[in-house]
Amino acid sequence: MSAAITSLIDGLNPQQRAAVTATEGPVLVLAGPGSGKTRVLTHRIAYLIREKNLHPSALMAVTFTNKAAAEMKHRVEGILGDRLKGLQIGTFHSICARLLRREAESTRHRNDYLIYDTDDQLTVINQAMTEQNIDDKKYKPRAILNAISSAKNELTGPDAFIAQGYMAEVTRRVYQRYQEILISNNARDFDDLLMDTAILFRDHPDVLEKYQQFYEYLLVDEFQDTNAAQYYLVKELAAPQNNVFVVGDEDQAIYAFRGADYRNVLQFRRDFPQAQIILLEQNYRSTQVVLDVARAVIDKNSNRTRKALFTERQGGTPVQVFEAYSDSEEAEYVVTTIEEQRRKLSLSYKDFAIMYRTNAQSRAMEEACIREGVPYKLVGGIGFYKRREVRDLLAYLRLVNNLDDSVSFSRVINIPKRGIGKKSVEDFQAWAAKNRYTTSRALEALADGEVTPLNSSAVKKFIEFHRMILEWRQEASSNNLAALLDSILIRTHYTMHLQETSDDNEQFMEREENVKELRGLLDKNIGMPLNEFLEEIALVADIDTVSDALDAVTLLTLHAAKGLEYPVVFLTGLEEGLLPHMRSFDEPEGMAEERRLMYVGITRAMQRLYLTYAFRRLMYGDSTPGRPSRFLADIPLDRVEGAPSKMLQNQSRRSFEAETRWDDSTERRSGSLLAGLGRPNKPASLPAASAPKKENLKYKTGQKVRHAKFGEGVVIHSLRMGSDEEVTVSFSDKKIGLKRLAASFANLEILGEK
Repeated sequence: MSAAITSLIDGLNPQQRAAVTATEGPVLVLAGPGSGKTRVLTHRIAYLIREKNLHPSALMAVTFTNKAAAEMKHRVEGILGDRLKGLQIGTFHSICARLLRREAESTRHRNDYLIYDTDDQLTVINQAMTEQNIDDKKYKPRAILNAISSAKNELTGPDAFIAQGYMAEVTRRVYQRYQEILISNNARDFDDLLMDTAILFRDHPDVLEKYQQFYEYLLVDEFQDTNAAQYYLVKELAAPQNNVFVVGDEDQAIYAFRGADYRNVLQFRRDFPQAQIILLEQNYRSTQVVLDVARAVIDKNSNRTRKALFTERQGGTPVQVFEAYSDSEEAEYVVTTIEEQRRKLSLSYKDFAIMYRTNAQSRAMEEACIREGVPYKLVGGIGFYKRREVRDLLAYLRLVNNLDDSVSFSRVINIPKRGIGKKSVEDFQAWAAKNRYTTSRALEALADGEVTPLNSSAVKKFIEFHRMILEWRQEASSNNLAALLDSILIRTHYTMHLQETSDDNEQFMEREENVKELRGLLDKNIGMPLNEFLEEIALVADIDTVSDALDAVTLLTLHAAKGLEYPVVFLTGLEEGLLPHMRSFDEPEGMAEERRLMYVGITRAMQRLYLTYAFRRLMYGDSTPGRPSRFLADIPLDRVEGAPSKMLQNQSRRSFEAETRWDDSTERRSGSLLAGLGRPNKPASLPAASAPKKENLKYKTGQKVRHAKFGEGVVIHSLRMGSDEEVTVSFSDKKIGLKRLAASFANLEILGEK
């Protein structure tokens, strides 16, 4: 073996080496979390280029986030230096976006097309619905957009969309008009980037053959997250040599709501029966304790390749389980623990992550962080490119780039105010639609003196606006985007507009800082053509903006957590109805995905893992009792600390049933945490004879009590359990929190009574 080859595979484990050096034919790598799949991908790229003398341009590597693509490029550069000219590494969407620009002559769009985000799409959906007199109260625009997106992911265009039922018929009509507006605006949405590339390959075999011959090797990361359109593209581009290398893990498939289908892993095996299958099971991220907990949760799923995750980091700190009385107490425990562990372990704030199932759960955590002075960053909040002033200025830039962009035109035609009323804009758009004019053609018609329903004053203002855009188009040709923005700011008096529309000086300064940040970004990209800049920022995802530079605790959903890792992780809100989410209760596959979500969250933890849930949680203005997640019941007791004792497990379950009046037919699971937890059945009224006789109870709600070990606390409720009494107490010591105690053993002292 040559020294060069040795250096490329040195330090890899046997399975990783097999994956790197399996260079001919299809290869399927099933990679467990933290198993070094990025290292395998980057070393394989280097191996093909250095040892197989493959020109970098003959290789395409596809992943799902810009952040992952950038990391991959950086690592390959570290191995090969500057031998990367022509190497294609990017997301499916970014690669397709560039390909569609190059092949624009074979498509329905010009090469300067825009990419519409969700807000833009909803604007077009609303326009299509208004034109067809469809009630947006009865038929929700977002639901229609989701249906259209699903159709595109399945490569179903508007003409092939089959309507079964009236809702589907409404969707079909809106879909047809929605697509017409996109084409008229020379715009695509994200799903179009994939579908239009697939259509291009289908309708132009010569174009497909060109790329099949150009790319000799294809590598795909996160293969379990591919949808039907992406799988089609992979399969078509890989032919005929089928040198396709895919890396995935069915256990981390959590994006079904986006159209991802983990069954593509199984389909790959069927379509490429000769494929080598390699398992990466050695974990380099987490302790063995964390891995044991993760395996206990995920092993309950079927239709998967079982992986025996292991690590050389034997042992580890037991997983901490905390039961809080309320979501606010849960948040306080999390934030207090972060401060304690930060000092004890000499960690930074950025070493901690708080994860949850739904965005709404962040409220209590944010409030606790603010109250305790803990810096935090919220993933999935209002991103930079979603802020009003940034969207305004980007709309100007998009309009300069493409004057047919009716969405951007509608946004800025009267921002800042230039005396064009809403009625004038509606009349202009109706007149343009009647004449089948694009926005640019309609503005040209006004300048040429064509008769319109607009009054002369409005016509003059529209013409002035058009002239201003055309002048900026000239300025844009120099590719000095910062200077272009300066010109827009000055001529529109946008800073004055910010001041006039801000609630106070502090808000004005914050919005002005956002404008300066945008200008700095443009200045940084001097020399870049405007259409390339707009494409780049259109493809930015929330996860791409997560920065390690800021020393702050990360708050994020479990869906946003995949691909990330932190020394300390808190999984919060582990309750039935949240995780697993209530929508999954009657769907076996939905429940399986919820279990995968839990698995993904657990395997983000490198050193320490905390699992928390609340007895009561305020959600959407309602505070109701909750029950711990059934997934907790799968965790071995010898891997956790802080869980309710086994002696009280059954009592705890019966106590919950009595208070909330749920039936429970779930079988008990011996030797596991929170035995007997399961999906609640329909509410059932308790027989009168079984109602607790509160008049005979020693302990009453609101009483202050003292425990010899746990200290002082307040009785939350008490319940007769045979000849004994079960008392739920919220202790003042937040490390202890909520405890359910048997009165005969607890010997609680009632305070304030003589």
